[in-house]
Amino acid sequence: MDMNSIDRKGLIREAYRIDGITYGECRSIFLDWALNLPDGQDSNTAITHLLDAYGTAPESHPMTAVLREGLADKPDAKRRGGRKARLEAKPSKP
Repeated sequence: MDMNSIDRKGLIREAYRIDGITYGECRSIFLDWALNLPDGQDSNTAITHLLDAYGTAPESHPMTAVLREGLADKPDAKRRGGRKARLEAKPSKP
């Protein structure tokens, strides 16, 4: 897989080059990266390739931690709220 198609803006690459970058800054960069993934691109596959490419970085780098968290099991997205939830929350009238 081509790294230019995974990290089109070079955000992750540059994050690894910034001295003293914080965990919070890495999370913000990761979010921007994730929002700009090409349509149909599997995020887990892309993250795995990023970790492979930048795996030589120190283990303690905050971006490595953020990428690993991105691979963690994600809870199933469930819609909350909406008309149905409001109707179910109201007691029925006699």
